[in-house]
Amino acid sequence: MSELSGYRLMWIMTLFDLPVGTKKERKAATDFRKLLLDQGFEMAQFSVYMRFCSGKEQTETYCKRIREALPEGGKVDILAITDKQYENIISFSGHVRQTRKNPDQFTLF
Repeated sequence: MSELSGYRLMWIMTLFDLPVGTKKERKAATDFRKLLLDQGFEMAQFSVYMRFCSGKEQTETYCKRIREALPEGGKVDILAITDKQYENIISFSGHVRQTRKNPDQFTLF
């Protein structure tokens, strides 16, 4: 299996729920979203961000950064899936099936 196999390449899906009841909490939530964007994540849906990674080691690095940046009272779930699994995601907008477009950073490879 080659180094760039679709079974080694990974996607991290970060799903989060952050408190936004106070001005301080809203700022912390905005800062968290900005951090994800600065780290190369793209918004897939509200509170769902995805990033392409070259392997498990890079995935673990981003998981640590997310954990350290998570605001107090926030909840985050991180799913790591292979590139092959990512290709099989089925998306709908309304009742219309959408074709899957890889986020921009994928074009770097």
